[in-house]
Amino acid sequence: MGAGVIKKGGGGRRGRRRGQSAAMSEINVTPFVDVMLVLLIIFMVAAPLLTVGVPVKLPETAANALPTEQEEPLTITIAADGRLMIQTTETGEAELIPKLQAVAAERTSKKVFLRADGSIPYERVAQVMGALNKGGFQDIGLVTDVGGPTFGGNGG
Repeated sequence: MGAGVIKKGGGGRRGRRRGQSAAMSEINVTPFVDVMLVLLIIFMVAAPLLTVGVPVKLPETAANALPTEQEEPLTITIAADGRLMIQTTETGEAELIPKLQAVAAERTSKKVFLRADGSIPYERVAQVMGALNKGGFQDIGLVTDVGGPTFGGNGG
């Protein structure tokens, strides 16, 4: 499988002289692989820095991650002190539904991710989910951290 030089044999006047070889027609992929590995390392280091959001201690579950979308996902955050955020902009309860309706009119995807601090009561999370639904978002994903209890599952 290695690269090499093809030597043409033959005697006579039309054959190649002894020691000459034909041009190699194989591609050397080693530099390409080196560049790809460097890019992989760069993206692995930079990816955690690209996540935007409000610092929230998410609850841990055994759920798998959802597949990613082409459009940047809309994220609603409920902080530990009860503040509501659309992406990173703080929003009051009174203007939440009108802002969500305006955002829903501009987006092609009706998917929204809800990040809620683990200390927030379930009632508050359910109220915000109702506001998301009324604002035009029917596909709501709850964001959690991995590593929570598996409840008898295989944990993977």
